[in-house]
Amino acid sequence: MHAPVEPHCFLEVVIDTPLNSSFDYRWPCQPGDEPLPGQLALVSFARREVMALIVAVKFTSDVPPEKLKDALAVRSELAPLSARWLALARFAAEYYQRPLGEVALPGLPKNLRVPKTVALGRALKKLAKLEAGQDATAVGMPVLNTAQQEAADAIGGATGFKPFLLWGVTGSGKTEVYLQACAQVLARDPQAQILIMVPEINLTPQLEGNIRARFPGMMLATLHSSLSEGERMLHWLAAHLGQARIVLGTRLSLLASLPHLQLIVIDEEHDPSYKQQEGLRYSARDLAVWRAHQLGIPIVMGSATPSLESWHHARSGRYTRLDLRERAVQDAVLPRVRLIDMERDRGRDGLTAEMVAALRLRLERGEQSLLFLNRRGYAPVISCDACGWISDCTRCTAFMVLHKPENRLRCHHCSLELRIPRSCPTCGNVDIQPLGRGTQRVEEGLRAMFPEARILRIDADSTRLKGSAQAAFDSVHRGEVDILIGTQMVAKGHDFKKLTLVGILNPDTALFSQDYRASERLFAQLMQVAGRAGRAGAPSEVLVQTRYVQHPLYGAVMRHDYERFAGQLLDERREAGLPPYMYQALLRAEARELPIAIAFLETARDCLAHDGILINDPIPMTMTRVHNMDRAQLLVESSSRPALQAFLREWMETLRAMKARVKWSLEVDPLDI
Repeated sequence: MHAPVEPHCFLEVVIDTPLNSSFDYRWPCQPGDEPLPGQLALVSFARREVMALIVAVKFTSDVPPEKLKDALAVRSELAPLSARWLALARFAAEYYQRPLGEVALPGLPKNLRVPKTVALGRALKKLAKLEAGQDATAVGMPVLNTAQQEAADAIGGATGFKPFLLWGVTGSGKTEVYLQACAQVLARDPQAQILIMVPEINLTPQLEGNIRARFPGMMLATLHSSLSEGERMLHWLAAHLGQARIVLGTRLSLLASLPHLQLIVIDEEHDPSYKQQEGLRYSARDLAVWRAHQLGIPIVMGSATPSLESWHHARSGRYTRLDLRERAVQDAVLPRVRLIDMERDRGRDGLTAEMVAALRLRLERGEQSLLFLNRRGYAPVISCDACGWISDCTRCTAFMVLHKPENRLRCHHCSLELRIPRSCPTCGNVDIQPLGRGTQRVEEGLRAMFPEARILRIDADSTRLKGSAQAAFDSVHRGEVDILIGTQMVAKGHDFKKLTLVGILNPDTALFSQDYRASERLFAQLMQVAGRAGRAGAPSEVLVQTRYVQHPLYGAVMRHDYERFAGQLLDERREAGLPPYMYQALLRAEARELPIAIAFLETARDCLAHDGILINDPIPMTMTRVHNMDRAQLLVESSSRPALQAFLREWMETLRAMKARVKWSLEVDPLDI
């Protein structure tokens, strides 16, 4: 007699693996008691126990019975991810040409992806104890000016899919518009959830404080990479269960599960940080627009210097533009921008005589100054005058940066660290000198000039420890700092009340870049950092040290004229056949030797017919060597997005089937070419 066959179903799952396929597992269950798509399952894969995402439940399988394995467990205590969330992950996988498992699973908290359920059980108990009822009442609502009120009402009253571009000068009160629009949405729907995104972690505390003060009776969840795994799990679950009504986070928050999402806000939408630069190279801003379209909800993208893509959409009518042309604080005007010609005023320690005099004046008045230099470390390179040796990285096509306090040479690309040599390694000359200036060197020079001043440096080196960036910004807000020196970390989003002087050092390097986006980025950076000054109403000034005072970009910055500058750039892009008028994908390859990478890309170029698609010749990347690997790239272009997508799908299948000695990756809509 045969043993009775236990009733079972088949779980079709995806796993975080480069393999572009799903896998079937058997699961014993009674009819009507099957797991649901969107649930997590523990399975055995390649001799490991891994977490998988169920994408379908079936009653037949094409896999031979002898090859089928049983799933080990199903996380039934967790509510399944919604069909809409799965559709979002599926769209991202298809658009960016990645396996679904590589998109869906890394977006989940790490503690959800481990075999044990202890952390999950603990977090669910914690959330169950919280009060269910939430008070959506907004408190301390300031009176808005006419333009702000119109913008808040337009966003808060919008129904269906409606993309807004909120374009306002720095200090025009965009945050207040977001908060009052949120208040309208929350008051209208007792379940509504709102996602607010910021480009960088250090911008979350200030905005988090504003949200908590405005909505004291609401649960707020934050999602960013600085959270501990336990915190991230708790916050993600609060969003997934609909308890967190407002979710604030960086780009990874876009893939959070939000079952009642009614509004998406993207602050500083132009920021390149919204584009993930490793693994799944997705644009959180672009995916957010798709998610809003999928759900039929409004989305607002705010910036003083919108990306050219968003500006183009606003000009063509795809986005509704809302303008804030005046600063929100009464009597606050935009700072006066002046150029200092470094050909005439050379100064010392990288600071011109005019800049030093302006700093001294602010010190005497008890006002704050900010010096912006987008280069950390002490000096970009050390060199020997006798033989011409310079501190190249042995593993990369890059210089080793001098970090003087740590007595180290450090490569910012592969993290190689070496002690500073006492003499030139080539000729033995002991007189080796730093060339150029980073934030550490400027700080040293300032301390010698102004020994009485309270000077603070904020960059990636000074804020490595958890919480150190927030502590540093808090001390600036409390008025405990006279002169702040910083990189792009200080350039955007921060509201410094006492700041009346911004000095911009060495911006010229970006003027003559081979990257066609360099002028757009530089303009945005200068406008953003200039916008930190004079926000509380005190007269303020921005000084830009440059050797090219006649350059039209600086003229546009002096006039605060984004509109004209963006119009000119778009005209240039159209003539040159560049985004947003062209759609691109970039195939990168790396190998031990450059010819191997180039040969692979040549094969990739010729392996498929491509009518209507332009495939350029392979070239070495700008930084050819990183961590002992040589890198090359191949640019693919088309004037039609659907045509490019159709080609990429077929091309990827062909490339995955090729045997190659190279590591390769594809990036759709690349930012860096």
